[in-house]
Amino acid sequence: MEVIDRYQSIRREVSGIYKEKGSRFLAIGAPVSTSEEALEFVEKVRKAHPKARHHCYAYRIGADKNNYRSNDDGEPSGTGGKPILGQIDAFALSDVVIVVSRYFGGKLLGASGLANAYRQSAEDALKQASIHTIQRKVHYRTHFSYEVMGTLMDALNRYGADIEKQAFDSDKPHLVFSLPISHPAKVLDDIIAHALGLYPEEIRGERKFEQIQIKVESKD
Repeated sequence: MEVIDRYQSIRREVSGIYKEKGSRFLAIGAPVSTSEEALEFVEKVRKAHPKARHHCYAYRIGADKNNYRSNDDGEPSGTGGKPILGQIDAFALSDVVIVVSRYFGGKLLGASGLANAYRQSAEDALKQASIHTIQRKVHYRTHFSYEVMGTLMDALNRYGADIEKQAFDSDKPHLVFSLPISHPAKVLDDIIAHALGLYPEEIRGERKFEQIQIKVESKD
């Protein structure tokens, strides 16, 4: 299975609006990382717009984009949440929730009119968004001796690792570094080999040596 190491989302909350036959469709989108966050945002919007008749929403979450949901909130089936989700997908986004609050204007729009209104309002919101790429990483913690600190730092720089934390106030210093989640396991062999002055073939997946130990701390 292919590892997805990057995807796109929005940086901050956005809003858009669409008007049709007296009805107003106010779309508000936000970046989220879990279903719970998405549903909390939906409730936040409901409370902020108590006079709106409907609050249709959709979200998509995760690098693989398999965590998603759409809700019509009382509108005819498929006319609210699905068009909103369609716009999230049209912009190729994830980790996003969009809520569209409808203020009824007194005239019925029909199923196609409703679907178009929810789609247009969601699209208007996303057009205002600042879109950025999220790079998924594996975060490693390494403890090492001062004797190999120089060669270790050189190795991390050479193989494109990002140093996130470091502490040199003990007999055995340590740091946290990260690599793209799709990196081959051989990269760690190369880093350790360079730090210890060995050949990569001598490492063979071993992560614990007297002068250096590396373990996975977390994955995005």
